Amino acid sequence: MKPKYIDIKSISEVHQFYNCEKPLHPLITVLDLANVNPDRPAENTFYRTDFYSIVCKRFEGTIKYGRSYYDFDEGSLMFTLPGQVILSEPGINVIEGWGIFFHKDLLVGTELAGKIQNYSFFQYDTNEALHISEAEKQVLLDAIDKIKTEYSQNIDKHTKNLIVDNLQLILNYCNRFYDRQFYTREKVNNDIVQKFEKILMDYFSKDNPINIGLPTTKYFASQLNLSSNYLSDVLTKFTGKTTKEHIHLQIIDKAKVILCDGGKSISEIAYDLGFEHPSHFTKLFKNKTGMSPRDFRSLN
Repeated sequence: MKPKYIDIKSISEVHQFYNCEKPLHPLITVLDLANVNPDRPAENTFYRTDFYSIVCKRFEGTIKYGRSYYDFDEGSLMFTLPGQVILSEPGINVIEGWGIFFHKDLLVGTELAGKIQNYSFFQYDTNEALHISEAEKQVLLDAIDKIKTEYSQNIDKHTKNLIVDNLQLILNYCNRFYDRQFYTREKVNNDIVQKFEKILMDYFSKDNPINIGLPTTKYFASQLNLSSNYLSDVLTKFTGKTTKEHIHLQIIDKAKVILCDGGKSISEIAYDLGFEHPSHFTKLFKNKTGMSPRDFRSLN
């Protein structure tokens, strides 16, 4: 069956989808997802939105993001970006939960507009959801109640800033809760680190750089069935370096060995490591070691 795409462009259209009364604010709303009656989607229906969402759910059924299914039976937080495609499966029964939906225009002219891209969990996959305790849930609900209070009363010149301040507070707490989740799942995440390191070493021990080119963060994330952002965040938490930094260090280590052998020119080494242009290799090497490949070779 050919997939069907439905665009939801405004907060009013969110309310229409959930068969709710008109929203009290044009750019943000909070919905009790256990007490709404959304239109049941036809099979293979995708939704695209023009807003951010933070959703906490416990429900019976599955939801699919891209090709991945995820069971929310334990209750968890998911985050979506404007333009993200979501496939909602028929037959879902929400037991409890809430959703904050806010249009990107709400952030215009605020500090959060320049910072929201730093909240990398908006680009995590569904199997990387944030699982929160009852105490953590209550912390978030306190800020949500303040947002609802602000848009439910007469809107004045302070309303927007107070709403956005509480949104940023929620996102900051989610950062903290994700840090807690990273460390409470230390064994799982250490396994991810070890698997990544093995895949990285295997990549450069074969002819992959010559045949395929330089590896990307996306390549390693796909090998580990993770999102690029989640992989980089795990590596940063447990090694202090991002995926890209690990790739660069492996390139430099490999380059040093070849340079010391002395049999190949700088250009040949660059091409062997997957660089399209030798100058890019020289620039990276000098940036990481403080000297050019040629100078390194002359000292060894």
